[in-house]
Amino acid sequence: MSSIDTGKGERKIDEERLIDQIRRGDQAAFQMLVEHYGQHVFQTAYSVLKEPKEAEDAAQEVFLQVYKSLPDYRSQGFKTWITRIAVHKAIDAKRKLNRRREDQMAEGELIEHLPSADEDVLGQLVRQEKKLLLERKMDSLPAQHKDILIQFYIQEKSYDQIAREQDIAVKTVESRLYRARSWIRNHWKEEEWNE
Repeated sequence: MSSIDTGKGERKIDEERLIDQIRRGDQAAFQMLVEHYGQHVFQTAYSVLKEPKEAEDAAQEVFLQVYKSLPDYRSQGFKTWITRIAVHKAIDAKRKLNRRREDQMAEGELIEHLPSADEDVLGQLVRQEKKLLLERKMDSLPAQHKDILIQFYIQEKSYDQIAREQDIAVKTVESRLYRARSWIRNHWKEEEWNE
């Protein structure tokens, strides 16, 4: 596989030929692709995650996705395509990391404040009542807001999953979630949730 010296201290690869070789099962060509774009993918993931270990993990996920999705790639600007995958994987990783941290904090709080049997029953009743109130409030939401909030918060689907299932762009998912949250802020009284 040849590379071209651009005169700027970097080497440009013949992407189309490389992709064609990878599609035919050439592992060495895929390794060359990883070596060429590895630093770029890591930097992209790191710009979102700000943690080297998490960025490395996300970069590995990116190249797994690239390998799986390469048969569907249609010469649309490879660097742009791989960057978009890297951003989405990093965002997914950040969301999972935040959930993990929240779970760990919640577990820590739970251990510190283990309730007695009476408090536990009372706590369950309060949670059930809040859940019923939330379900009733969710019913008052406009349909487009309700659907996106349920998919994201209750079913815990990623932006990518929602976009694929609804056949819309990820940016559309983001803007619908933003509008749904804005609607809630404008229509639900904060004090109802602080009791």
